[in-house]
Amino acid sequence: MRGLCGKGARTGVLAALVLLLASTRWEGGKARPVAWGHLGAGSSQRARNVVMVMCDAFDGRLTFYPGNQTVSLPFINFMKRYGTVFLNAYTNSPICCPSRAAMWSGLFTHLTESWNNFKGLDPNYTTWMDLMQKHGYRTQKYGKLDYTSGHHSVSNRVEAWTRDVDFLLRQEGRPMVNLTGNKTFVRVMEEDWQNTDKAASWIRKEATNFSQPFVLYLGLNLPHPYPSPSTGENFGSSTFLTSPYWLEKVTYEAIKIPKWPPLSDMHPIDYYSSYTKNCTGQFTRKEIRDIRAFYYAMCAETDAMLGEIISALSDTGLLKRTIVIFTADHGELAMEHQQFYKMSMYEASSHVPLLVMGPSIKAHHHLSNVVSLVDIYPTMLDIARIPIPQNLSGYSLIPLLAEIAEDEVSSRRLHPTWVLSEFHGCNANSSTYMLRTDKWKYIAYSDGHSVPPQLFDLSADPDELTNIATTFPEVSHSLDKKLRSIVNYPRISASVHKYNKKQFISWKLSLGQNYSNVIANLRWHQDWLKEPRKYKDAIHRWLQMNTNE
Repeated sequence: MRGLCGKGARTGVLAALVLLLASTRWEGGKARPVAWGHLGAGSSQRARNVVMVMCDAFDGRLTFYPGNQTVSLPFINFMKRYGTVFLNAYTNSPICCPSRAAMWSGLFTHLTESWNNFKGLDPNYTTWMDLMQKHGYRTQKYGKLDYTSGHHSVSNRVEAWTRDVDFLLRQEGRPMVNLTGNKTFVRVMEEDWQNTDKAASWIRKEATNFSQPFVLYLGLNLPHPYPSPSTGENFGSSTFLTSPYWLEKVTYEAIKIPKWPPLSDMHPIDYYSSYTKNCTGQFTRKEIRDIRAFYYAMCAETDAMLGEIISALSDTGLLKRTIVIFTADHGELAMEHQQFYKMSMYEASSHVPLLVMGPSIKAHHHLSNVVSLVDIYPTMLDIARIPIPQNLSGYSLIPLLAEIAEDEVSSRRLHPTWVLSEFHGCNANSSTYMLRTDKWKYIAYSDGHSVPPQLFDLSADPDELTNIATTFPEVSHSLDKKLRSIVNYPRISASVHKYNKKQFISWKLSLGQNYSNVIANLRWHQDWLKEPRKYKDAIHRWLQMNTNE
């Protein structure tokens, strides 16, 4: 079924999968509660395999109503029918490398010190996959990993280091759409498809022969926007690219046009983000609708790749004894709040998909508990029955999603009623911290007083259009106190500020006389060359400030 090249083929695959799962003991949420600890890698019974598909920039709200009315996502819906969907799953940092560092380490960003897309984990860091391999699992990775230091462009890291400089420079290309191929063109993101093929082939040709349990990871780049035409060093990724084949999966009329406040009413961090993302100009309703439609089409292509993996497991008979996890590193604003991309605590950027399906996993189960990507680490160890370290930021999700014995649930470390996300990279001129509880989302910035906080009641204001931090000061105070008990965020913000300046100075010195020429040709190329002296002076003033830090 390579490529899912037609509607009939896709329907046939799903029909076959439904019949297969109807015959398994975990269909319909009727699995008998089991002692989870008796089914680990060291058990006499066959241990569970695990397959994790992690994509990039997938808005988690698309995995449940009403978001899923805009685009056909048959394999995500399949996982919902036969597994558990988390309705409130969040990234721990809304940007690629720091988010993935949190997922692979089980630690919050301020603990990994993955401050931007250039700074992640040490390559030798012990991940949950390393521990599973040590305890007898066969392991394999394909596709995008992006959790270790040293990757991404020079421009990306310089923009992060200089975010405290008193200037505004466009760092991205203006968001745009591009249609390619025809109504039969399926494989738009060829590299992702190649990695999907490798993973599916590995399942069919190798995993079927293993006497040990296995864990397979597939990292996808979609639905991340594509690189834009370059006018500077790797000029942004602001092109939403798809083919007519995938665009047909989108219900154009159902696409919601987000409300935008006047630029003058924007929160100061939002204004900086919108400006640096090149979104402060005029956009027609058609432009906005098209960007969102093309993004949804890219999500449909991502769903098809997930389908290839599920189909390979089904064809080999492995699906009934394999836990399948689908998630993403962060979301995509797709023109909500007059922004595209991520780097924001708004729902479109911070809310990620998290679906789990497999033996002993509750079927057709929707969980409203707030969870986050750091929970993947202890969950993976729990599946493999590996002792979970006490220093992790995350908590195992098994008590929430698995059919397990009551006495085992009561003995477990239960997930708190909050999640933390933080951001320290480019396109936002302040360290940002988000605490999400039941209905509240509290966002604090910098040192906690120089930039006003935001508070949203997501039950009454799901689009996050009204900041009620000053309307409900007692709620803001309580949540800020809770946030400070989790992380001393003024101290962390100061540490990031020092790190940024130190890194920039080191980089600048390494260039010698080439400094001006190099910095003039980064992604802010167009703006910089209009007034280069002005911007160099701003950097000089920034470097002279607080030299004793």
